[in-house]
Amino acid sequence: MERRGPSSQPNVDEPKARESDVSLIPPEKVGKLLATLRAKAEESPDRRFHSLYDKVCRLDVLRHAHDRCRANGGAPGVDGQTFAAIESDGLDRWLEELAEDLRNRTYRPQAVRRVMIPKPDGKQRPLGIPTIRDRVAQTAAALVLGAILEADLAPEQYAYRSDRSALDAVVRVRDLLREGFVEVVDADLSGYFDGIPHAELMKSVSRRVSDGSFLALIKMWLETAVEETDEKGNRRRTTRNQDEGKGTPQGAPISPLLANLYMRRFVLGWTRSATARVLDARIVNYADDFVICCRTGADEAAARMRLMMARLKLTVNEQKTRVCRLPEETFDFLGYTFGRLYSPRTGRAYLGPTPSAKKVSSLRGEISELTRRTWTGLSESAMVGRLNGKLRGWSNYFRLGTVSRAYRRIDHHAQTRLRRWLCAKTGRQGAGTGAYPNQLLHAELGLIQLAGGRRWIPPHELMGRRVC
Repeated sequence: MERRGPSSQPNVDEPKARESDVSLIPPEKVGKLLATLRAKAEESPDRRFHSLYDKVCRLDVLRHAHDRCRANGGAPGVDGQTFAAIESDGLDRWLEELAEDLRNRTYRPQAVRRVMIPKPDGKQRPLGIPTIRDRVAQTAAALVLGAILEADLAPEQYAYRSDRSALDAVVRVRDLLREGFVEVVDADLSGYFDGIPHAELMKSVSRRVSDGSFLALIKMWLETAVEETDEKGNRRRTTRNQDEGKGTPQGAPISPLLANLYMRRFVLGWTRSATARVLDARIVNYADDFVICCRTGADEAAARMRLMMARLKLTVNEQKTRVCRLPEETFDFLGYTFGRLYSPRTGRAYLGPTPSAKKVSSLRGEISELTRRTWTGLSESAMVGRLNGKLRGWSNYFRLGTVSRAYRRIDHHAQTRLRRWLCAKTGRQGAGTGAYPNQLLHAELGLIQLAGGRRWIPPHELMGRRVC
């Protein structure tokens, strides 16, 4: 399981993923439909919904699903069809044909194109790319099902929810540490998305859904073949998910919702267990990433967690799962390192988050890539604009806790790399510190500066108390 900052949900070119993170306001009728479904689910926790498939077939729902997929962008699937081509041929007709296939029960998903995305540790992780047609259908189903399941998700779950975020999860862990929950089970699962068992997952869905056509649609997506292209360009299709009865492809719009739903079984099982009550152990979960914060007894909590995961047919990565005791040790969660820090103003020690060294190093690498000599054809304003976009996006997520040191390292690297790029562009020799001082880079060229700049700080960030 990769530790990542969820602000960058993976897309074909990149985290952290993010089909369901696009916040497009639905049309009035679609909004009313989703609100009604959610209200009914909240009013009756045991209610099963028997008429959902027809809502997926609605043209207004499919159009809104298309708009969400369009906003996410991404590469085409195995059919090579792009958003531009669909719109050029006529979006209305395309949507009507999809709706008709769904209504007639003749819709069949195509294979998922699999690509490998490099990870910071040099390894690769698979990303599935359904066709746009399948992405739109899945998004429509996810909208309908998500409105119902939102009422069921546990408060300890923070991923893919409209009123929660990864930063909320980071703040929750920080607050628990400051309240004395300093023994932490830093857990890691091996291939969570690929290991979710279909039979158990479908039981979780059918707990709320009795519509056979809707359930069959989800089952089809779970069992869709995967197409890969080898180094020689040869295509190969596999049906591993169907053959083994497990797995939901990362990158598919329905996958985050289903992954959240299955993880709910563990989260609820944990919060209702005797171990959680006796140890007063609190869980914080984001997608397949979670930590268990305890006052004492973290070893017992870790053993209990392993038993529960085995019952759910999930595999714990023993090499990466460990018990961490603060303040002597540190652990990483959602791109932040938690441990003992020191206030730059007072020198006081406290427990809190800081951007992890891995994330700082990753951003420095991306800045280096952006400023290679091969990009000297760009204008100065275009290059600064690219750098600023990268810096803003990163700092919008990494803005909690102690950030000054990380910001200074990033500022220095951005300044150095921009100077080298300017020298290459103008044919100057040397490091360029004389020709391009920091004042020029920031005041004249407009390169933003993270360190020393004003950043948004939530109210709770100002209320931390001394813990060490």
